[in-house]
Amino acid sequence: MRHLRGPDVVQDLPQATMPEEEERSKHFAALLTGRTSSLLKKDDMSTMYSTLNPQNVVATGRFSFHKKNLYYSFYVSDRAARPRSIQFVHANGNILEEHTLALPSDEGRLSSYQNGTGKVCGVWRRVPREYRRLLRDELVSVVLMWGSKHQAELAIAGPIAKYPALAHELFSSLLEPAAQPDMMNGAGGTAIVSTSSGVTSSIHLTIVLNGLFAPEDVSDVPLSVRLESLDKRQLILEDVQRVRKPAHDINVLEVSSPVSVSDLRLLTRGKLTLTVESRRNPDMLRLQGPVRGRVACEVFQTLLSSHGVDVRSDASGLAWMYQNREGALVYHVQTHHLHGQPGTSSPVLTLIDDSAKRKPELETLTRAFAGEHASGVIDRMGPRVLEPLYSGELAIQVTNDQNLTLLQGKFVTRQVADARDSTAPVLLRRTADLPPLAHAVGMAWMAVDNECSLHYDLSLTGVPSAFHPLQLYLEELPLEAPNAPISRRLLEEFGGNQLEGFQLGLPPRDLAKLETSVIYLEVRSNSTTEPLMRARVHTPTRVPSHCTGGMDNEVQQDPFAANDVPVATNEKCFHSGRFYDEGETWRSAVEACTMCSCDHQQYKCEKMKCPPLRCRKEDIVQKKGECCPSCAAPKSSVGNGLPAAPVTTVSSGSSSAQRGCSLGEEFHEAGTTWHPYLHPSGYETCTICTCELFTLQIKCARAQCPPLPCSDKVAYRPDKKACCKVCPQVKEPKVPKKVHAGRQDVQYDEAGSSAGTLRSPQAILAAGGCRYEENIYENGQEYHPVLATHGEEKCIKCRCKVSITMSDDSGNDPDVKR
Repeated sequence: MRHLRGPDVVQDLPQATMPEEEERSKHFAALLTGRTSSLLKKDDMSTMYSTLNPQNVVATGRFSFHKKNLYYSFYVSDRAARPRSIQFVHANGNILEEHTLALPSDEGRLSSYQNGTGKVCGVWRRVPREYRRLLRDELVSVVLMWGSKHQAELAIAGPIAKYPALAHELFSSLLEPAAQPDMMNGAGGTAIVSTSSGVTSSIHLTIVLNGLFAPEDVSDVPLSVRLESLDKRQLILEDVQRVRKPAHDINVLEVSSPVSVSDLRLLTRGKLTLTVESRRNPDMLRLQGPVRGRVACEVFQTLLSSHGVDVRSDASGLAWMYQNREGALVYHVQTHHLHGQPGTSSPVLTLIDDSAKRKPELETLTRAFAGEHASGVIDRMGPRVLEPLYSGELAIQVTNDQNLTLLQGKFVTRQVADARDSTAPVLLRRTADLPPLAHAVGMAWMAVDNECSLHYDLSLTGVPSAFHPLQLYLEELPLEAPNAPISRRLLEEFGGNQLEGFQLGLPPRDLAKLETSVIYLEVRSNSTTEPLMRARVHTPTRVPSHCTGGMDNEVQQDPFAANDVPVATNEKCFHSGRFYDEGETWRSAVEACTMCSCDHQQYKCEKMKCPPLRCRKEDIVQKKGECCPSCAAPKSSVGNGLPAAPVTTVSSGSSSAQRGCSLGEEFHEAGTTWHPYLHPSGYETCTICTCELFTLQIKCARAQCPPLPCSDKVAYRPDKKACCKVCPQVKEPKVPKKVHAGRQDVQYDEAGSSAGTLRSPQAILAAGGCRYEENIYENGQEYHPVLATHGEEKCIKCRCKVSITMSDDSGNDPDVKR
């Protein structure tokens, strides 16, 4: 067993090859405690930082370079709140970079990843070459600060250094004082843990610590290292390390030991704790902490494609997972058109080790999808899952009832920051029906940072190079409705299957729309007119409140709900330049005399239907601006001191008041009639509404259907719009016409001979009688008229009057009285 006693001692490890050396140069770590914050206590910096740390807050960070970007991750003491900001400081005290990590208004707005892991994540993008050299020369420290922007309540710092074990780190531990607080003020530590399983399993720990030395401990100080179960019933590792020359801030120990497979299983499930204590004063000087998943903020993601699978299909999907703070693996899977494939009544998700020849099945995730979504937690994960996951050899398969593969993908590691620090990715589905794109699928992350920049991260597969270059567009619709206005913004043109970018300086109104509007992402190509892939961003993109200028952009939504269909309460129609709610009716501003309604996001319009009029033809007038003709007002009603109208309006362009009734946004003049327009059926032609001439009250009545001489079972409506049923037509012998004569009905045959003792119809008409519809009435006889839309009008009485001559010369016209 090898051990080291300080950071300046070369480690006794196998000679690294060139690729390994390059990989090691990308990874750094830092321990932040009171003892490592001496940089902040210099005279020229002490006024900027408060290093008072009564709660002895400790933190450990990991840093890795990727394409000139420095990704950082931290574990912080549970008793501390989320840091406000992070600084990178040169050894001479100059601040190289500062990022805001949290604002008071951001409480409750952290991503599901940072909430689930308790980590602090971020990225320093486009690090200048000179600063990258300073980092590699270990001349940069990192500072975490709490409090307001103008008054730091606490600041802790630590030097960023290279540790070879970081390239193989699988687990981490944050070590905090577990003994007398007075003697261990400012103490802390961190452990970099790696394992190997196989014929001989082993564990390796690189421990960075301080504060375990008494004043008299100046050389060759023994420290006890112990790895055991949380209940202390099972001891995994116990060793004694000697530090030849203790340092105030940084001391490094290296411990290796063989372990059993069951020990590794406890380790992967977060069931072990690490203790480092003084051999001379164990009760006074002790550091302790649980061994958890490694500090690095990372997700594991893959696209699910049907390329090369057992069953030919047009299904697609995505999967992503991460380790939570308890060490369990949280996974999410989303598919499209999976249940349209044969034998997919209960699809199965399986994790597979893709590095082995036989590709053994490691874990079955779920046998039940919620629609096209599946999610869950593997809380009893073993090393045989974790090792291929971290090494990039873990794959996932979706199989049907016959165990035939429908979809498959291989997980890759992605650092969590900016776009990938959002709630969940979206699945880009193929929209162009082209054979070369049969297996095309995409995944996109999108987020807005505290500097109000929009970040996006896109991964594609199955798009041939013939379609490149590609363009990523962002579409914004105020609401999901046909014909709604679309605002399309080009985010970036790119080549290849991976894109990571950002947009600076977006207006506050545009940023607010990311939360309140309907957002789509599209991948387009100059080779086609239609988009290649498209996805709706169902989960609103969270925007810091200070980025929207105070606009109300709070939206709450379940990030993993199966919400492929818009919520019904949000259904609207777009027509004539504005939105209308579901069920709303309106008069068209484009087409005259047309009413419209909104029904399931589709608007439909219908020309106004005018009801029949109850007046003579010569009394029918067509007023300017009115869609339907009306009866002229009786002359006797003008200037007779009519009662005051309860509803009055002034027509545009006229100074005289019009008497009438208001119904919603519609105005009807006194005495007019109309068919009501109802959602969703349209005009109700079997109902007539009237604005009463004198009372100005609206009264609506349905047609009163006359009794039928046949059974209701055989009666039918001649068409869908018919108000009343009719009897089937039956060929019967001709019957004499009916004549109304006083209170008696007398029948005559076709020749006009009487069946009784009364006069014939011709004799009645010759004597001043009246013909109304198909009936003949004696002069002076009263009766109730029968209207097609209302039936018999008992409130109207007609009298046959000889003094008025019918216009068609077929008889006299009745006099109508109410």
